Amino acid sequence: MVKKIKIFRNFEISKAYKKSLILVGNFDGLHVGHQKLFKQAQKYKKKFKLKIGVIDFLINKTFNKEFSKIRSHEFIKKIISKKLKAKYIFVSNNFRFGYKREGDVKLLKLYQSICDYKLINPKTLKKNKKIISSTYIRTLLQNGYLGEANKLLTRNWTIEGKVEKGRMMGKKIGFPTCNLNIGNYVIAKPGVYAVKIIINKNKKIYRGIANLGYRPTFNQKKILLEVNIFNFSGNLYNKKLSVQFLKFIRGEKKFNGIDELRNQIKRDLFIAKKTK
Repeated sequence: MVKKIKIFRNFEISKAYKKSLILVGNFDGLHVGHQKLFKQAQKYKKKFKLKIGVIDFLINKTFNKEFSKIRSHEFIKKIISKKLKAKYIFVSNNFRFGYKREGDVKLLKLYQSICDYKLINPKTLKKNKKIISSTYIRTLLQNGYLGEANKLLTRNWTIEGKVEKGRMMGKKIGFPTCNLNIGNYVIAKPGVYAVKIIINKNKKIYRGIANLGYRPTFNQKKILLEVNIFNFSGNLYNKKLSVQFLKFIRGEKKFNGIDELRNQIKRDLFIAKKTK
C-alpha cells in the first residue's frame, strides 16, 4: 500500500508538519545528486523520528513574481524559521536562493544558531570534474549526450503530451506520426531518437522512433515532437503519450526532397528497431 503524500501549496503548513526535516531546492529532475540528498535525509528521519518535507509531505510553492522578490535573509527568518520551524535543512552545496539568487549555503550556516536549525549539505557529486546539477543535465541533453543524461537521471528522459492534429506530412510520405505539444519542456538536441511510448499511462510499452525539431525540409517554424509507434494502429488524437528517449540517432537535417528524406527515414528506422 502506497502512503498518501500530504501536499501544501504554500508555507502555511499545519502544526503536525512543523519542526521537520526540510529539503530545499528546485527538484526538477531528481537526478543522482538530489537522490543522494534524499538518502541522507532518510537516515536523519529514522534517527530523530521526524517527518521529511518533500517526501513525507510536499510544499509545492509556485515561483511567481512576488516570491522571486523575497530577500534571502527574509526567506530564512520568515519562512524556514517562523512558518516551517524547521529542525534540519538539507541543501546541495551549489544551492542559491532569494532575490537575484543572493542567498547561499554560507548564509544558511550563518543563521543556524539564530533560527534554531541545523544545516546539512552533503558534498556535491561530480562527473568529469563537473558538478552534477539540473543545469549540467540540460547541457548534456542539448548537446545530444542523451545516454549520459539518462545515467545521471537514473531513468530515461521523458516528455509527456497530448496528441494534436498536424499537417499530415508524415502520412503523405508513408510514415504516419503523432504530433505532441511539448509545452515548457527543456528541449534536447533537435534530431531523431529511438523511444519507448506509453499511451494514457497504460502498462503496455510500445517501441518507436521520434523526431524532435523544426522539420527544415517542410519549413516548420514551431518546434515539434513527432512519434511513430511500431506495430500500432488506431486513432490517438487527444490521447496522452509518455515518450521515453532511449538513444540519439542523428541531428536534424534539411533534405533535398521527399525521396532523400524517405531513404534516410528507412536508415533511422533500422537503428531505432535495433535499440534496446
